[in-house]
Amino acid sequence: MTLPLWLTKLLIHVGVARHLPGVQRKLQGGGEFLRYYSNLLLLSPHQQLPAAATFLQRQGPDILDLGVGTPAFDLTPSGSTKLPADQRGWPPVAGLPELRAAVADKLLADSGLAVDPAGEVVITAGVLGAVQTVLDAFVNAGDSIVLFDPTSPLYPFLIRTRRARIRWLTTWTEDGRTRFRLEELARALRGARLLILASPGNPTGGVIAAEDLEQVVWWANRHDVLIHSDEVFERFHHDTEPVSIATLPRARERSLTAGSVSKGYGLAPARVGWLAGHRHLVLPCRATAALRTPFVPTLCQQVALAALRSDPGPFEELREELAHRRRYVYERLRNLELPAAWPAGAFFFWVPVWELGLSGRAFAEALLRDHDVLVTPGELFGPNGAGYVRLSYATDDGRLQEALNRLADFVQDLRCRDLTHPVRQAA
Repeated sequence: MTLPLWLTKLLIHVGVARHLPGVQRKLQGGGEFLRYYSNLLLLSPHQQLPAAATFLQRQGPDILDLGVGTPAFDLTPSGSTKLPADQRGWPPVAGLPELRAAVADKLLADSGLAVDPAGEVVITAGVLGAVQTVLDAFVNAGDSIVLFDPTSPLYPFLIRTRRARIRWLTTWTEDGRTRFRLEELARALRGARLLILASPGNPTGGVIAAEDLEQVVWWANRHDVLIHSDEVFERFHHDTEPVSIATLPRARERSLTAGSVSKGYGLAPARVGWLAGHRHLVLPCRATAALRTPFVPTLCQQVALAALRSDPGPFEELREELAHRRRYVYERLRNLELPAAWPAGAFFFWVPVWELGLSGRAFAEALLRDHDVLVTPGELFGPNGAGYVRLSYATDDGRLQEALNRLADFVQDLRCRDLTHPVRQAA
């Protein structure tokens, strides 16, 4: 019998639901995690998903499959499109077992985060799919979510589409480090449902130090807030070793770690990401992933698997090149009297332009129109981004040098103009 939502939530709130034998059995002993479940998840037929998955995912080679919902024989004349017979059906909902194992190996080797690939990793359609999965699993309309300001435009957009509320936490970058005020962090987390953070950050390239992450964990525990850690730029730590918040004491049972092959492996078209965390947090994420985006294409997962298993040597050489470009761009910006903060990670500069009399959007529009150079306006990244643009140096040396030359001409021209010039009115 399905209980009405109000009664289900009441039983969860008073603590009765987690002790019910049927609940404990269906949630594999994770009844106490019910308090994090969203209404969408509580109303979904997630109890039926494990049984359904048994009949959807690939079985062993000795199983004679007469339940397949897609042709298991070759329908294409071209040899280039042929797949092995055991890979022509639907992939497992949680992702290919070998890819989940590779993700677990990466997390352990690179961040010291130990997860069970069978029950604590789910493959998603990029980090976008990971965030959507977390929001659908744990967030309801009207819930408060804490975001660092500035942050990726992805997050506020997705949060607003779910009619949740954003609490902005103002940050700044100091010597490559993302800084924030602890009293503002504590105030923002009070009564919040979820905190989303990224280190290195987009758009600043700032890195959150271990001692600051410890403060985040302490206050998240104090106010019972879940943590979503976007570590998509984890391979691009230039000045420090990466610290995954889920590895800190008391963080394991409330943290979900997201990553992908888009940035670190240059495979954005593959659209393969992952979520990793405590099994009782990953279990509801698997349920919502199965309801919304149940299958990341097998071919894409195989591409991601090959990338994760590749020799890291060439990437280390590339990272050294990026470090040289970072220093070059920093000096060029200083010469232009654009005091961008030093980024300790990723491959961005967060460039202040308000002293030139333009908003970030007006600056970006004029630079593109007059000099064919594209930067990203800061307004997209949060309330305090209006006077900034984001500049990426993840391009080849020749194009980077030419773009900076054009930027220099543009800035020099702005400084020579009268304040009433039409370009300035574009703001």
